[in-house]
Amino acid sequence: GISPWQGLLGNSCPPRKRPLRTFFGVAGKKDATAADPEQSAAGEVTGAPRLKTANKMVPSSSVPASGPTQGLSTRPCGLRDTLVKSLLKQKESSYTHLQNFRFFVGTYNVNGQSPRGSLRPWLSQDGEPPDIYCVGFQELDLSKEAFFFNDTPKEEEWFKAVTESLHPGAKYAKVKLVRLVGILLLLYVRTELAMNISEVEAETVGTGIMGRMGNKGGVAIRFQFHNSTVCVVNAHLAAHPEEYERRNQEVRDICARMQFHPLEPGCPLLAIKEHDVVLWLGDLNYRLEEQDMERVKKLIQTQDFQALHQHDQLKIQREAKLVFEGFQEGEISFQPTYKYNPGSDDWDDSAECRVPAWCDRILWSGKTVSLLSYQSHMALKNSDHKPVSAIFDVGVKVVDKKSYCKAFEGIVRSLDKMENASIPSVTLSKREFLFKDVKYLQLQVESFTISNGPVPCQFEFISKPNEDAYCKPWLIAKPSKGFLMPDSEVVIALELCVNKSTATALNSGEEKLEDILVLHLDRGKDYFLSVSGNYLPSCFGCPIQTLCYMKEPIREMLPEAIRELTLMPLLTDDAFWEEKPLDVPKELWMMVDLLCRSACHQEGLFQQPGLRPEFEQIRDWLDTGTLDVLGPVASNHSVAEALLLFLESLPEPVVCYKSYRSSLECANSYEMSSQVRQALREGQD
Repeated sequence: GISPWQGLLGNSCPPRKRPLRTFFGVAGKKDATAADPEQSAAGEVTGAPRLKTANKMVPSSSVPASGPTQGLSTRPCGLRDTLVKSLLKQKESSYTHLQNFRFFVGTYNVNGQSPRGSLRPWLSQDGEPPDIYCVGFQELDLSKEAFFFNDTPKEEEWFKAVTESLHPGAKYAKVKLVRLVGILLLLYVRTELAMNISEVEAETVGTGIMGRMGNKGGVAIRFQFHNSTVCVVNAHLAAHPEEYERRNQEVRDICARMQFHPLEPGCPLLAIKEHDVVLWLGDLNYRLEEQDMERVKKLIQTQDFQALHQHDQLKIQREAKLVFEGFQEGEISFQPTYKYNPGSDDWDDSAECRVPAWCDRILWSGKTVSLLSYQSHMALKNSDHKPVSAIFDVGVKVVDKKSYCKAFEGIVRSLDKMENASIPSVTLSKREFLFKDVKYLQLQVESFTISNGPVPCQFEFISKPNEDAYCKPWLIAKPSKGFLMPDSEVVIALELCVNKSTATALNSGEEKLEDILVLHLDRGKDYFLSVSGNYLPSCFGCPIQTLCYMKEPIREMLPEAIRELTLMPLLTDDAFWEEKPLDVPKELWMMVDLLCRSACHQEGLFQQPGLRPEFEQIRDWLDTGTLDVLGPVASNHSVAEALLLFLESLPEPVVCYKSYRSSLECANSYEMSSQVRQALREGQD
């Protein structure tokens, strides 16, 4: 292998990055790549990889192999390496120039349909072939199998349809494929540009049921093209006109939770907005505030899209800076892309009779991006959506090798002269942190600033002796490690959140919100930070037996009583306690009772997440007993999600372990399920 910074040990100029590893079968989550190497029975690569293109196979000799045993070696980001990279970044303008490349970005909600006919009216409508294709699909497969097992034959169908419909004026290699249930994203590059692509990573974020499941959410691919970083996001957001706030929240969740792992160990995670160019596509599901169907159709018929666009929710939310801040969108000069009768250009005439809307959108951020076209494609009719495309000229930073080597050698010479033996030291703005009245699943954040002195330093929170992690499981530091240039500073956020894995011990008092963090400086000293707080006991995380013995809300009970009940052994009789326990925990009864009374026949009750503020109200009401009845203060979806979170937080399952398998086996039969339920009541096997 070649060290990434081999030039530090000699006069040669170092390689800037590793070749495109994802061309050669490096697996990701539900990921396919352009490689098609032969594999042994054990799954190991046994033959030379060959790049698949739209028209032929690219011989493996045309691209250097970069499998597990070939290519550049990797090593952690050392202090000197990190400093060299930072200084090179500062001097980037001295060894790069901008060169335009053409990007095709397309999005299509296919409504669970298989491809019918060529996709060239969408993918190849421009005379000039793109350099890079970014193609996204939503609702690839609407079956339960796709949702529960994340497996679908339609992935291959649409991948083949796209590959066969790429522009005939060029040959393309697939860079990466990533899918989350029905959200699919494909990335292709012209074969002659393939070796300029590196550091390809893919991630997924589910925002659907319980805010995590993959029926809604986003997938993303990030990569480096020449010396510019690009991130492509494909999102499918919550449906229905009134859910625009939920859609805003889902965009924020995707941005917050979508983090990419650098290829070099020890380097910090990358967020979406930390890229030079971000391309965001998908069925964003923003609707029209104007609900009068006839008026909408009239404006469409007269092609007065500008007047109609004034009612667009995405436009309204962006102008209010509530979502997609820093992003741009092209002028919309095409009719709404949803909802049509499948197989036609006629508007929806079903019983639902959806008002037309521009659900399918493409946005971007980046200083070097120019939009060339933004349009829909009416020729494709097999879905209730129409596909949308955008073509961009993207200014990419291309490296001049001679200038790069000159800059690199200058940096190395200057570092060689800096033989500073002083120990790095920092100043912390705060060392003691108090988290007051912490509640279940309610995030609290305390921040402090690390200010560096004149010496570059690398910092990291390290674990204490005989401990595996640097902090307790209810705490996390962001970032937990990093690098500081001289006289610079960084803000560290300490995030505290009690979840199902930590709530039980905190309820009983076995654990306290107390920890000591050790901040270590490479070649420097350690700093100690004190973290403490008080946790408000919650019914979430309590054993069922404990809750049955609690006649009062948990917040009104003494800590000693909660501890005694929580640590009480499982009983077969009531001899341990003076009072007869409840048959069902009152908290569980209240939620189930409300759902039985008001949502028993509501479709999709457990498939749409509730609202976070309403869940927090429900939790507080259950813990304090301030309301005897939950409704109508919370939506059914929020109560349903609270019920699922309550059951998930139980340290012991509702169905005992020995009956769990038989319960699953009988789940599809009412008669057999009734027998299992009766057996559970009688305490039989």
